[in-house]
Amino acid sequence: MNTIDIIVFLAYIIGIAAFGGSFFKKNRTSTSYTVGNKDIPGWVVTMSIFATFVSSISYLALPGSAFLTNWNAFAFSLSLPIASFIAVKFFVPLYRKINSPSAYTYMEQRFGPWARIYVSMCYLLTQLMRIGTILYLLALTLNAIVGWDITTIIIITGVVVAIYSMLGGITAVLWTDAIQGIILIVGAIACVGYILINMPDGPGQVMDIAFSNDKFGLGSFDLELSDSTFWVVLIYGIFINLQNYGVDQNYVQRYMASKSEKAAQRSALIGGLIYVPVSALFLFIGTALFAYYNAADSLPLELQDATKSDRVFPYFIVNALPAGLSGLLVASIFAAGMSTISTSFNSSATVFLTDYYNKYFKKNATDKEGMKVLYISSAVISIIGITIAIAMINVKSALDAWWKLASIFSGGMLGLFLLGIMSKTKNIIGAIIGTIAGILVILWLSLSDMLFGEDSIGNYFHTYLTIVLGTVVIFLTGFIISLLSKNKTD
Repeated sequence: MNTIDIIVFLAYIIGIAAFGGSFFKKNRTSTSYTVGNKDIPGWVVTMSIFATFVSSISYLALPGSAFLTNWNAFAFSLSLPIASFIAVKFFVPLYRKINSPSAYTYMEQRFGPWARIYVSMCYLLTQLMRIGTILYLLALTLNAIVGWDITTIIIITGVVVAIYSMLGGITAVLWTDAIQGIILIVGAIACVGYILINMPDGPGQVMDIAFSNDKFGLGSFDLELSDSTFWVVLIYGIFINLQNYGVDQNYVQRYMASKSEKAAQRSALIGGLIYVPVSALFLFIGTALFAYYNAADSLPLELQDATKSDRVFPYFIVNALPAGLSGLLVASIFAAGMSTISTSFNSSATVFLTDYYNKYFKKNATDKEGMKVLYISSAVISIIGITIAIAMINVKSALDAWWKLASIFSGGMLGLFLLGIMSKTKNIIGAIIGTIAGILVILWLSLSDMLFGEDSIGNYFHTYLTIVLGTVVIFLTGFIISLLSKNKTD
């Protein structure tokens, strides 16, 4: 990157931090910090929900996936309309009726305090790993592009996001998310335009090369459960997005920040649907890069390794794009990551205040005390997240294992939530047994190759199906036990 690119990038970082911090005056109470003042425009909430879907991981991984193979990942995007419709119909009205800043108040209402502690703890653990992972990947990308020290990038990025998210609360998070969502879309469109214009035989050459190499395929339509077929990815997408819309504090908090129930439903629907064409745009970038390098017959040697497909897009940004546009694209990658991190900071602090401090330490805390807890918890969460990111530099394998364990236990959240929604009885024993059974299934599927070798039954299911089968087991076990207990009581 040259001087112009660095100026563009730094201007973005400074500008977004200053913009987020400008909402400090509207962030004087714990309520305004967690759910806002009910004055946030609907389009801002909508774009914030969209930006929450997109992280720097997907910004780099989707082009890399399309470059290496095809559009199989788009099956995940096609699941979003289904999950969005269910959220609008059932989830948004439920949370607006409960009227709590925390998504996990409902779990206690249905199954008692243990359920609330279980799902909220799973959420916090997952968010810490998410913050650390994204900070590390952002630093790794910028280090490869500019050469700056990875640790320094992690610390500066984490501190900047923590400061503006703490100063401005949820209002700053939503507004900066919206701006960052627009930036990453503009950056992606600009990149596609540049590739099409610079094809040797014109824009049509991209389509010719792509179709001749079957780059637009959605994957196999066979009913094979051990491969990432279209159906496996689609089903996985439905379940993971139901978990996002139904159990994830990041989304529920946006429902509560909307002006009304209708506004929340509209934002949930449109925010999810926007991701469908944008993910197609990311995938098209990967396909266009495949055509671009094939037409030029000049794929760099360091990118010919299939395991390095995620580096294709950053390499193109630095080595092919003109001055200024490179800086915009790097800012786009950071926009995707920073929007996710700021959301995790604010939502995690909200969960700590609502589900722990107000519940078990001081039920009648004043607003001043609540704000103090929010600031301290946000700072602690940011420090832990930064520490995890720095630790990933040298002990990434150990932290990968931690991330895998966090995913294992968070896999039970959706099943318990669906059991609460669809079961009419309040059978705590059934819920506990169902949750334990589901976690055991998830553990078995995740660790079967390590524990039982390659011939384990678990190896007949693709990794994507872990959350699907775990959720189904939790729901069915809990539902059947609750049903039998109800009949026995009658």
